[in-house]
Parts: sequence; C-alpha cells; structure tokens
Amino acid sequence: MADDEYPTSSPSFPHSSPRSPTTTAKSAATTSATHRNSSSSFIAHSLDHQSPATNLARSSSASTSSGGSTRTAGGHERERGFVQPASYLRRRTLSHPMAPTQPVRPIDLEEQNGLRAIRNFLKVRTSYDVLPLSFRIVSAPLWDSSTSTFAGLLTTSDYINVIQYYFQNPAALEKIDQFRLTSLRGTTTPLAPSRSQNPHSADRALPEEVEKALGVAPPETISIDPERPLYEACRRMLSSRARRIPLVSNDSQTDRALVVSVLTQYRILKFVAVNVGETQNLRKPLKEIRLGTYHDIVTASMDTPVIEVIHKLVERSISSVPILNSEGIVYNVFEAVDVITLIKGGVYDDLNLSVGEALKKRSPDFPGIYTCSANDGLDTIFDTIRKSRVHRLIVVDDHFRLIGVLTLSDILQYILLEGEHEEW
Repeated sequence: MADDEYPTSSPSFPHSSPRSPTTTAKSAATTSATHRNSSSSFIAHSLDHQSPATNLARSSSASTSSGGSTRTAGGHERERGFVQPASYLRRRTLSHPMAPTQPVRPIDLEEQNGLRAIRNFLKVRTSYDVLPLSFRIVSAPLWDSSTSTFAGLLTTSDYINVIQYYFQNPAALEKIDQFRLTSLRGTTTPLAPSRSQNPHSADRALPEEVEKALGVAPPETISIDPERPLYEACRRMLSSRARRIPLVSNDSQTDRALVVSVLTQYRILKFVAVNVGETQNLRKPLKEIRLGTYHDIVTASMDTPVIEVIHKLVERSISSVPILNSEGIVYNVFEAVDVITLIKGGVYDDLNLSVGEALKKRSPDFPGIYTCSANDGLDTIFDTIRKSRVHRLIVVDDHFRLIGVLTLSDILQYILLEGEHEEW
C-alpha cells in the first residue's frame, strides 16, 4: 500500500493492540528489505521520526506484514508499494484551510469611498479654512508676556484636576484664592518653555505635585501652524489624545509666535459634515464597525454628589458621565463644564450638591443631550453634527436604556484611520 493509502483513523481490533512507533518503523524497514541499498538506513531513520499518531495509524491498519505483501484486518493480502525516499525528505505540515473570503458588499465599497473622500478633503484644506467668521473659544490660551511665547492651554480638565487636588488636600484649600496662573507649573518650573523646547509646544499646565498626587498624566499640549493641512492637525490631535489644538502662527513683523485660534474636534467634524457630501456613504451601523465604548461605562444617578462625579472624571480621564435611573434609563449627562458653572464666583460649597440639583443651575441655552442607536450609521450622525452643537452621543436601545457612549474622538479616529495602512 502506498503512503497516501493508509487510513487517517485507526480501526478497532479486538485481538491485537497497536504497536509502538519503533516496531512500526522496523516492520516498514523489513518490508522493503528486497529494495535495501545505501539509502535504506536513512529511510528507517526517517520512519523513526514520524509522529506517533501517524505511526500508530499505520500499525493499526495492518495486522501482519512480510515480504512485499500486507495482510489487513479482513485477512486480505494487498501488495505493498515501493517506499519512495523523497517522500520522507519533504516537510510534513498540518493543513489549515483558509477561511473563505467574504464577498465585498456594496455598502462596504460605499463606506470606503466615503472615508477616502473625507481624507482627501482634509489633506487639501488648511486649519485656517475651518475658522468661521465668528466663533467662541472655551479654552484659554496661556501667554508668557516675559518671552512673548505661547505657553499652553487652560481647559476645564485643568480646573477639574485642581479641584480634585484640593479636595484630597483640605489643608491647602484655604489658600485656593491665592492660586495664580503663574504657579500652575509649580515653583521650580518657569511658565515659559526652555530654549531646548519647541516654542510652539507647552509644558504641563498643572503643578507637578498635583499631577503626581492625582496619578494623572500631564496634559500634552500641542500646536500647529494654521497654514498646515487640516489632515495633519487631526493626526496630531489623535496622537496626543487632545480634544483641541491651538493654531500658532509667526508674526512676520515681530518674529514672535501668535495664537490665532483654537481648533476643536467638533469644529473639524462640522466642517467635514457641511462640505463633504460623501459622508452620506457612511451607512454601516455602529455595532458593525464597533465604534464607541460599550463596556465598563462610568455612570451616576441624580442623587450622586457632584464631588463623587468629579472623582470619576479625574480617575478615568473622561469629560462626561451618563446619569441613569435604577432601571438603566438615561436621564441626563453630567459634563465637566457643569463643574465650572458651579464654582463661578469662587463658591465651592455647591460641589456638595447632588447631580440633580447641580443640573438645575445649567444655562438656559444648554443644547441638551443627543442619542443614537447602535443601528445608526455615521451618515445620520454627521447630519446631527451639521445641524447641532454635539460633543458626544449616548447610544441607547428602544427603551432609552444605556448601551454605550460615542465621542467625537471615536468618530475622528474612525474617519482618519479605518482601513488606512499607509505610513503617515
């Protein structure tokens, strides 16, 4: 019997037991005795190194063997073929059939075309193009007047971290009114960047002891020239996990840095939604592209103290917490900017209020919360961004129960990196 004629499974024999791999090898060597030459010892050696499973299968397929014939379990004699030495020189590997390739659907092609159109658009437009005729800046650029250089941004996250620090160090709370921007970087670190640093890149925006005490990473403040492609600004934001990027230009008359504006994720995505019609091609559901956060979501109730929500914001480095009832239904969202409203005027007692009481102090022009379904595509979400000021969407089911959270960072990362394999 030729090598490929041996059965792949061992039949059962009531009166005989499988022989060891060594016995099988010796039997095979005996069978080919009439053909023994200078290569016979190599063949026997190769058989000794066959896997035990292969040799046991061969030993089970024949009860007796002599000369050039083999007696099978049924008593029939079958002529044994000549053993080819070359068959033992070939490497024996397990066969792993490849999974069948999934056919490309029309919706997949449309998604790819939509993403390609967005990236091409971002590569030919500059950050200057995004700025509207009138806009507001919710983060404050820091400027070092002694060196006339840009020194970073003051954001709501800075306020949240400072509040958390003083809560953990109540003895220092009495001096909070003496806290000045010049001391944000600690007493040993000057506000202005050192000569070895990029003048368009800022140091940490908080005292070093605050960052160490809270165990938070120092905010990585970046900037970009407004004449650079918008695509480059987006990639820098993603690499630094920043939600905004300052536009810093150079004044040709004074040869000094000039802060033109601050570009946010929302402003970029709205610019895309307004100008790129191919966003309507992004129709694949969120649950299929797995966009957003759906596990280990931080939540709170209307009775949760605000200071506990602040702890969660700092601990998880997030900017909002969904507010649920006992059945998991979304009531509202508490945002980091809500904390700023509570401490206006230097009153910190309101931090002990419940979330429900704190939300009553919101400005009347608060845009509300925005929700979506896991079956929605980015086409409908871009429609919402184009029409409204959206900073995140809460993913809910048909009964308004919380499923996940979709942030603008998630969307920006998807439209820039999904399926993008080229080196940037």
